[in-house]
Amino acid sequence: MEFFKEFKEFAVKGNMMDMAIGIIIGASFNKVIDVLVKKVLLPPLSLMSDGINLQNRKMILREGVLDSSGNIVTQEVAIEYGALTEAFMDFLIIGLTIFLVVKGMNKLRNKSEDTKDKTVKTPKDIELLSNITQLMEEQNNLLKANAQSKV
Repeated sequence: MEFFKEFKEFAVKGNMMDMAIGIIIGASFNKVIDVLVKKVLLPPLSLMSDGINLQNRKMILREGVLDSSGNIVTQEVAIEYGALTEAFMDFLIIGLTIFLVVKGMNKLRNKSEDTKDKTVKTPKDIELLSNITQLMEEQNNLLKANAQSKV
């Protein structure tokens, strides 16, 4: 019974739910990036390179051998560097896209946390912390002024 209680506490925690949401969004984002790379970016690159399909590029180390009826006797041995090139392109595009999304989110967060910017409503907790900081600065200035007047 204790095991189920611990599992319930674990599963209901906010971190677990945040992680699940992140994984689901990540899987969907992966589909978007896959289409972006394969259907949007690679065709123009292939056109610029005289129709070369990167995924089919390989360096054959040993040719495959077929018998007279067309059955494979010996498998082809090849280094498929085209698939690796495509995976690197996927990685770079995913990295760039995530960087741009995070950069945009950070810009919005920084704008919302700027208490002097009146175009965006500042969250209540940030506003309260800003007020406390201002009050502490005023108090420090008063204490410095009192200390100097006594000297």
